[in-house]
Amino acid sequence: MLIRQATLADTAELWRVRYAVTENKLTPGRIKDDELHAYLNDYGRGWVVELENGRIAGFAIADNRDGHIWAMFVDPPLHGRGYGRQLHDVMVDWLFAQGHERLDLGTEPDSRAEAFYRRAGWQPTAEGLDAYGDKHFELLKKNWTRHA
Repeated sequence: MLIRQATLADTAELWRVRYAVTENKLTPGRIKDDELHAYLNDYGRGWVVELENGRIAGFAIADNRDGHIWAMFVDPPLHGRGYGRQLHDVMVDWLFAQGHERLDLGTEPDSRAEAFYRRAGWQPTAEGLDAYGDKHFELLKKNWTRHA
């Protein structure tokens, strides 16, 4: 298992993982390759967990413009192996190293993802649900403790 920076060559595997999830589902075609590529190359950075067979087990993408977590997903059959937490911590460390004091994200309410983020120290904001039905969370640098 290897955590490395995501590249454009990972596009097909990122979409495979993204469309496999059972929560926070994405309608195919709502986000196009060019938007994904902009997040990987222009707006921020992405990371993948690559297995020994070359398959991507999960990925995370951060927007460095504003400290927003744009995406973080693990292939459902591989949940519970710590891949999500490893991706999360690498991404959060990188964003805070870029000078952000506050990070934000949105996720489906009452989902496994919401529980994951709460365990990682994220707190809900006062914002209501957004147009996609996502609940918003924030993580402040002063409150960040990396998972041991």
